[in-house]
Amino acid sequence: MFDIDHLSAITVAECSDWIVINKPAGLSLHSEGNEPGLVEQIKQRLSLNYLAPVHRLDKVTSGCLLLAKHPESASWLSKQFQNRQVEKYYLALTAGKPKKKQGSIIGDMVPARNGNYKLTQSKNNSAITQFFSYGLSEGIRLVIVRLLTGKTHQIRVALKSISSPILGDERYGSSQSNISIDRCYLHAYQLTFDDLAGNRKTVSCLPLTGERFTQSIFKQAIKDVSVDQLAWPKTRN
Repeated sequence: MFDIDHLSAITVAECSDWIVINKPAGLSLHSEGNEPGLVEQIKQRLSLNYLAPVHRLDKVTSGCLLLAKHPESASWLSKQFQNRQVEKYYLALTAGKPKKKQGSIIGDMVPARNGNYKLTQSKNNSAITQFFSYGLSEGIRLVIVRLLTGKTHQIRVALKSISSPILGDERYGSSQSNISIDRCYLHAYQLTFDDLAGNRKTVSCLPLTGERFTQSIFKQAIKDVSVDQLAWPKTRN
């Protein structure tokens, strides 16, 4: 269980309508059996009657998680995610030479074995992932991702499809590449959304854990990057 007394250390931004936390990797949002999930722990710690996530992060993923403090806020923020009005950027470290170093990955995601998903060439209800990939160190690449849809495991499946799975991803990475890896190297880096007053808000946070995320070569690589100013592909379908 996460030490909820450290909530202030992972709080990125907060107001009366919502809170953004830097979600630790490896923690589930929802309760599992008798183990309270992260959302319930934060709700109790802040003595709130209501607290709800308005988007999803996989258990293995860290980073910006937006939680609504009341139903009106939840409805307002959730609709922005549903209508693709929220700008979402992620950071990943990958292993393997990618089939391409930047662009879009578009296709339908369908269930595969053991709770996995796979990307198909059909485009009936496409998952749309845009990315830039940079060489970081031998065999490791930094990938900056812009997520235009919000499918389950979307980034993990997309990067696997170009032969560059996320480092430490036990579900979609190769077993060899995950030897001695301390976490899945996927992090929700930045969100931009409208608050209830209609003001555009941008929140961001860096990873707090992960040997490779805390190395100087990673920090230097993203130090001067404005992710929303990159020359992202214009296509959205």
